[in-house]
Amino acid sequence: MLLLWLLGAGAAWSAAPPVLVVFGDSLSAGYGLPRGAGWVDLLQHRLTSEGHPHRVVNASISGETSLGGRKRLAEVLARNKPAILVLELGANDGLRGHPIDELKANLDAMVRASLKARTRVVLVGMRLPPNYGLSYGRNFAQTFAGLARQHSLPLVPFLMEGFAQRREMFQSDGIHPTAQAQAIMLENVWRVLRSELVRTRR
Repeated sequence: MLLLWLLGAGAAWSAAPPVLVVFGDSLSAGYGLPRGAGWVDLLQHRLTSEGHPHRVVNASISGETSLGGRKRLAEVLARNKPAILVLELGANDGLRGHPIDELKANLDAMVRASLKARTRVVLVGMRLPPNYGLSYGRNFAQTFAGLARQHSLPLVPFLMEGFAQRREMFQSDGIHPTAQAQAIMLENVWRVLRSELVRTRR
């Protein structure tokens, strides 16, 4: 009996930590930043410092659209079996003026696939500059809020909340945040994510 107990305890101690996948575009891939300076890198440090066992996998690709993400999500879910998926896609759809209905359909498909795989989803919202038109910009932003309500998902309202109007917080292209902005982005995500972390500890 003692041997069986020790074997069982050893298996529990060696269990792999829960995986948290960040599935996004250049805003999460760390475009134009020094290695290790992106908000996703900071997230792993935050998790460790606060005693969360989760291991972060950054599956973000610069330039990714919601359609591209939809096509590759199944492989990411199968390979990593994440407890949590932080879904940060849609900005490139908006910047390219893609139809809102297509964006909604792609995000909805990714949410459904993740939930079917028993992965909790944290949806990250995005907004567009006013020069894209008030109607398009409003419908774009409402897509994220609507999906969050539909699927009862925790929602980060806007990844760049708190600095979107500050030009000095962006790189020379005016699109990608600087290293200085990454801690703010992390805080925006963390306020919503932390409750999900408790639910997925093993």
